[in-house]
Amino acid sequence: MLPLLVLLAVAIPEQPALNHQIAARDAEFFGLFFTGCDPVRARQLVTDDLEFYHDKGGLVARSGDAFIAEYAKSCADKAKPDAWRSRRELVAGSMRVWPVPGFGAIEQGDHLFYERKGDGPEKLVGRASFTQVWRLEADGWRLARVLSYAHAPVP
Repeated sequence: MLPLLVLLAVAIPEQPALNHQIAARDAEFFGLFFTGCDPVRARQLVTDDLEFYHDKGGLVARSGDAFIAEYAKSCADKAKPDAWRSRRELVAGSMRVWPVPGFGAIEQGDHLFYERKGDGPEKLVGRASFTQVWRLEADGWRLARVLSYAHAPVP
């Protein structure tokens, strides 16, 4: 938990700068998570007290370290030539961002998921909604809370 003095010192940017900053961090985080493999960089994008809730997978993580440990394991699996690989795409125009004074921002939107086996063709397989809470710290935006829900297949 951050001391109150630190929270009061955080100056949340106004729109449209806030939206641009969160969009950039969102793209970086999901790019690393789905198509990249850099546990060190990914760890810098999440808070120590990260909580990640998923309507299909339950409580996915209760800390940044636990989340990154699972991510690092999946990196090894994705490196295999015949592994299933996924990609996330933000639905254009769906992202909305609201400031949280003295703390950060709330991001909400929808995304699509694609899969392919090995180097095979990519196929659209699902859609979901998300709400994320970002904390602005001295070294930048970090993901603090994730709600991932309304997962459904795409015909």
